[in-house]
Amino acid sequence: MLYDEIIQLIATHREDDWWDFKREHHHDKAELVHDILCMANNRPRKDSYIIFGVEDYTFAIKGVEDDKGRRSQQSIVDILRNISFAGGVRPRIEVQTITIDSHEIDVLIIKDSFDTPFYLDKEYRDKSVKNEKGELYGKIVRPYHIYTRVVDNNTPIDKQADLNDIEYLWRKRFGIDLPALARILIYLKKSNSWNYSPNEGMEKYYYKDSPEFSIETLLDESKRVYPYYLFNQTDIHPRWYDINLYYHQTMLASLEGLSLDGGRYFTPSPRTDGVSLTQYHHWDITFKYFIKDSIEYIIHEFYYHPDGDDETIAHDRFMECILVFDTNSEKEEFKEYLKHNWKNKENYNDNIWLPYFEKVNGYNMDVIKEEYLNSQIFQKMLIEVRNNKGGSFHG
Repeated sequence: MLYDEIIQLIATHREDDWWDFKREHHHDKAELVHDILCMANNRPRKDSYIIFGVEDYTFAIKGVEDDKGRRSQQSIVDILRNISFAGGVRPRIEVQTITIDSHEIDVLIIKDSFDTPFYLDKEYRDKSVKNEKGELYGKIVRPYHIYTRVVDNNTPIDKQADLNDIEYLWRKRFGIDLPALARILIYLKKSNSWNYSPNEGMEKYYYKDSPEFSIETLLDESKRVYPYYLFNQTDIHPRWYDINLYYHQTMLASLEGLSLDGGRYFTPSPRTDGVSLTQYHHWDITFKYFIKDSIEYIIHEFYYHPDGDDETIAHDRFMECILVFDTNSEKEEFKEYLKHNWKNKENYNDNIWLPYFEKVNGYNMDVIKEEYLNSQIFQKMLIEVRNNKGGSFHG
């Protein structure tokens, strides 16, 4: 949890590559942007934190509840939106507030990304920062300057990062130093960069900039399974496939996939998880889900091409029955929420529409209906979890 992590960082009595303490929010927005760029371009492959409300020398907890320059998540997102980033690619941020020793601490989270290096193509300065004569005198974030953070030192705002750090950031963008599986997942996010390869008995695509990476689907005619989410489709009968990822002739991963609604839409199968409501270890309730940036979700997005018609309708009906979590931590938070609130599930039954459940031999249709109804309750509960948390914004 974020609270525990921040407590541990404060206890170290130091700063490092991916966390920085600030007594208060920045007065000069250019200094804020510079700090965000340094964190977004650092070397650790993890989210970075700017922690407001903690002294950066004594590490005393002061809080930001009385900080007149305090900024919300939305105000920081608006600042970034109004700046000219090269290629239009901006760091993604989130702000969470935690309470430590009765003080409010704002944690600005800069999301890890393979879009490095982030830099501006036009200079930026805070035009509200003026001297007594009304002249601008604030900091200037330089265009085409790549900033980074090494240990607890940011690249000076009027300097460039060292060449070896800049090279690292470009190598990170192209996945050059990553294992083959991690590389193909980066490439799959660029669905327009894949070409179809004619193959008898399978559908195969290869990455045109590195043809040694490929993805193929093979029909599995032996499988006859009807999960509850199929009954939200016009045509409930699926076709099951193996989805295989390759580097040269080496299989990197194999997943289960299926075509829905008479072949109008194709997706990997969602994962399954559940919770126990008793002292026993078996699941009493289960749910289907994706986690963003997981292999299943990346391939799910790779195969989806919104057409505003049949494929879009089939996709939307499928997603109505599947939970999508931002992170694994959010999934675990949701499971805890289920354990404590499932007894009140009847409170979530209003305005739930049930489709027609065509009878399938060998299946207990009452169980299928209950699974479908539960999936709709899960959707409402996840919204409630996020509202209680305050939500998150990805700019």
